[in-house]
Amino acid sequence: MIFYFTGTGNSLWVAKELSIIFGEPLISIADELRKETRELVYSLENGESVFLVYPVHSWGPAVPVMQFLSRWHLKGDKNPSIYSLSTCGDECGHTDKMIRKALRRRGLSLSAAYSIQMPNNYILLPGFDVDKKEVENRKLGQAPQQLKAIVESVKTHANSRADLYVRGPIPFLKSRLVYPLFARLAIQKNAFYATDNCIDCGLCATMCPTGTISLRADGRPQWAKGSCVQCLACIHYCPVRAIEYGKISLKKGRYHHPEMKKNRLDVLK
Repeated sequence: MIFYFTGTGNSLWVAKELSIIFGEPLISIADELRKETRELVYSLENGESVFLVYPVHSWGPAVPVMQFLSRWHLKGDKNPSIYSLSTCGDECGHTDKMIRKALRRRGLSLSAAYSIQMPNNYILLPGFDVDKKEVENRKLGQAPQQLKAIVESVKTHANSRADLYVRGPIPFLKSRLVYPLFARLAIQKNAFYATDNCIDCGLCATMCPTGTISLRADGRPQWAKGSCVQCLACIHYCPVRAIEYGKISLKKGRYHHPEMKKNRLDVLK
């Protein structure tokens, strides 16, 4: 099974490639979190591998991933092989350790952690922007080879390789200080709005994985308070660049994975 969370499509691209290679079904973490059951239960065949594919946000797992793991229950195989594969703009910090700890609470262990560098897309803080086009193209060009090395490691049952997970400098400070602030404070803020360029297409509401965006009677989007996790799908997929976040995003770039269609309902077809 391949459980994934995605915002701008980087992690979805990885999940789809893994699904083709291993013949495992894709399961959207965002969709699963909408279920009202207290625990999310999945049955495994003996020897079936499990992948968690998700983006790194502020040197930690995307918040919905941690919410998902707190409700995750695997049945069947008593000792399944579980692999974490995170996509990051540059580095992951101690994301792997957070995933390992969350699994341990559920009586599970992490077999190996990997990461793939993909184009940056976080633009909501000073000094943060999308990559220059040449850097974006380089990362996209290198991603298949990184994934190939990860697949080989999984198939040979190798342990986590240092060269296949980018921790980066001072990971403790970034993951233990910056990430908690992001998870507790940044996602509570919501300064998104639609400008007069909005064409009322509703794509932002369709793309939103947390149901934060709804459409008013006039077709314009509105963002609810307290549920946004800053995945940035809305701002990056808007076809006419009509979505901004306060003033901080006004002069910044936009990005979504070039192979992902603009309708979240179509990306798995």
